[in-house]
Amino acid sequence: MTTEEFLAYMNSGKQVTAECSVHQTMHKLSQDAIRITMEINSRYHTPDEINALMSELVGEPVEVGLFPPFYTDCGKNIHLGKGVFINAGCKFQDQGGIWIGDGALIGHNTVLATLNHGLLPEERHDLIPKPIHIGKNVWIGSNSTILSGVTIGDNAVIGACSVVTKDIPENMIAVGSPARVVRSIYDMPKSADVL
Repeated sequence: MTTEEFLAYMNSGKQVTAECSVHQTMHKLSQDAIRITMEINSRYHTPDEINALMSELVGEPVEVGLFPPFYTDCGKNIHLGKGVFINAGCKFQDQGGIWIGDGALIGHNTVLATLNHGLLPEERHDLIPKPIHIGKNVWIGSNSTILSGVTIGDNAVIGACSVVTKDIPENMIAVGSPARVVRSIYDMPKSADVL
């Protein structure tokens, strides 16, 4: 199975049965991702070197701000807009697809998880992919988790330590576990201290 065939299957949202050819390709791609992220995380790299390594990881040219360490177990289904910043300690489980819009800020230790498992014991090792879409200029606070199938609208703010289980509309602030919308960004004082 080629990488393109793998991505087409994963982006279809179909369940991945344990040990099928799709699952085996996933394991093969994870080894490449481990190799590249180990290089990113093992020593200092200039911003240009980071962009070259991230471009190799995702399979297309990117210009991203990244403070290592950074972790992913696939890499080939990450899509980064211009001016994205990813802070230290982030973990992207991208097999189901992660799209991050221009200017988005991803806080320390954020987890983006696009896979779920079957609930029935006989399907527990099967995988269910669903994409994550993060809009332009979104700010995700440190230690947040964004779960599979979630879309976060442009300019939204996710408070630190939030667990986002449902879509968040554009221009809204959401906080908590599970995250809930508390107000519009336009209803806030100029200082972000309230978060």
